[in-house]
Amino acid sequence: MKRGLLVAGLDLGSTKTCAVIAEATGDARLAGAKVLGVGVARSGGVRRGVVRDIEETTRSIVQAMRDAERMAGVQVSSVYCGIAGEHVKARTSTGLASVTGDEITRADVERVDAVAKAVSLGGDYELLHHIPQEYKVDAQGGIFDPVGMTGLRLEVEMYLVSVPSTAAQNLRRSVERAGYKVAELVLEPLAAAQAVLSEEEKELGCALIELGGGSTNVAVFQDGKIRHIASLRFAGSHVTSDIVQGLGVTQADAEWLKEHFGAAYMPLVDPDEVVDLPGTAGQGPRQAKRELLAHIIQQRMDEILGLVLRELERAGFSQRLPAGVVLTGGGAHLPGMVELAREVFAAPARIGVPGRAISGLVDSVQEPRYAVPVGLVLYGARQRIGGYEPASGVDRWLAPVKRWLQEFF
Repeated sequence: MKRGLLVAGLDLGSTKTCAVIAEATGDARLAGAKVLGVGVARSGGVRRGVVRDIEETTRSIVQAMRDAERMAGVQVSSVYCGIAGEHVKARTSTGLASVTGDEITRADVERVDAVAKAVSLGGDYELLHHIPQEYKVDAQGGIFDPVGMTGLRLEVEMYLVSVPSTAAQNLRRSVERAGYKVAELVLEPLAAAQAVLSEEEKELGCALIELGGGSTNVAVFQDGKIRHIASLRFAGSHVTSDIVQGLGVTQADAEWLKEHFGAAYMPLVDPDEVVDLPGTAGQGPRQAKRELLAHIIQQRMDEILGLVLRELERAGFSQRLPAGVVLTGGGAHLPGMVELAREVFAAPARIGVPGRAISGLVDSVQEPRYAVPVGLVLYGARQRIGGYEPASGVDRWLAPVKRWLQEFF
């Protein structure tokens, strides 16, 4: 195995840190990843995408990465790290440039891209991704790659994604303290889309909903491009808290009940089925109907999906998603999530499980909670197979991101 083809993806969630190590496979056009190792560690150092406790975050990274390295039988030096949350901002920017020669060259495209990027991001923000949505040549739109065309005026509509510099630096510092370098920070919905969305879904129009522990992240794709992102603060931790209140159990027991007996759609549950509740000091044996547990979960999940629907309506996409919604993240594993989503959105719905372009230990990552880390190694594989190496300096660092995103989004 060539060491240069090893890639690692790291998903720092509010409740768990997930690490995946893989070997890049395929070629520059059809890069894939052979999964070699997986590691999961509990974490309480990150809240809604922001590092709150560097020591705790570092500890969870060390544990998850060591487990993944032990399973893979290899060691890695750098990781592709996901980032998401309410602090991530996105906006559309346009650029305009005159064409210097008889036909449009790559230099002309890079120049107009630079004009679109040269905007004030506001506050202490750094640019994470710049994704060309459309090029226009002499006002003729709908162009994917204008190189080689004839024209005098070149325009671009660019989707800019930025994050607070402090949030990005704290993520990098946590990873570095664990003994690894950050190859790149990657927007989590973009990574997850690589693992679970088909090209047809992105072309037709769909919403990717990542149901995490601390936040619910939403990304809308249409015409093969990402069109909108949002992050909501209501997520899986609120479901757990509701179970604590409703059944009078501890946080850990509520998480266990949700994991083993939870359901997000009451009609799927036998009304006569009962669940033994974990006992606490001073309490005797207790039972509760599983239907009550499902009721508690459904109420909160219905609210969360309702907030997502409201966000899609606000952004003007609620009636423009023929491919429906794809649910991923830890919260998507609950039985009944598809039925509830179909009811809320009145649209097709499915669970997004990694499986596209991956080989090796596929069974180890075929759960919705692995969508982001698997997407990150696919992203990394694309970079390595294409011969791109992470570089220092903002422009050199962003260049491979631009090339990859131009081709895929």
